[in-house]
Amino acid sequence: MLANVLIALAVGHVRAARVGQRAAPVQSRAAVSMLTSNDFKVGMTIESDAVPYKVIEFLHVKPGKGSAFVRSKLKNLITGNTMEKTWRAGESVGAAEVEKFDVQYTYKEGDQYVFMDMASFEEMRIDAKAIDQIDFLKESGSAQVAKWNGQIISVELPNQMNLKVIETMPGVKGNTVQGGQKPATLETGAVIQVPLFIEEGEEVRVDTIEKKYLSRAAKE
Repeated sequence: MLANVLIALAVGHVRAARVGQRAAPVQSRAAVSMLTSNDFKVGMTIESDAVPYKVIEFLHVKPGKGSAFVRSKLKNLITGNTMEKTWRAGESVGAAEVEKFDVQYTYKEGDQYVFMDMASFEEMRIDAKAIDQIDFLKESGSAQVAKWNGQIISVELPNQMNLKVIETMPGVKGNTVQGGQKPATLETGAVIQVPLFIEEGEEVRVDTIEKKYLSRAAKE
């Protein structure tokens, strides 16, 4: 009988210790790493007031009088809205902790775009507001999804792509890039300015960030 009592007491102490261990608070998110406004780059993802933003534009300003500052244009990666914000030069800013993985665009369903995770082959449906460079979205084209705190916040296409011209004015021989430009509709529906010598059916190299013609696509 005494042995049973001692065993019960020992088990009780072990359980109490385990309960005490579980009582320790668990952090739901890792601490946000820091950078400064001097580190800004176009495309960088920052975190301000617990919201992720993408740096669309920025400009370092050094006035004749007063302190230097950084003027920025930011995209809210939750709502898709853009805003302008001014920072002190060297002001601390949170660096958003994001997870990125490769996907492939497959098709559009209603107002959503369907992508396939290239690692798991699972499909995901994403709203247009989360897709950067959406004018250049091409069926079977590659892209990269960014997740923040478990939520998809953006889909980024390659910064440069080869796309076919499906509609433009007839080409003019002898013209160069300096000889003028004309509008051209690409296979994705995007319209950009191209040199006069570009003809329908040609592939061109496009900057998807600046939405501009770079060159004729290299022939394989």
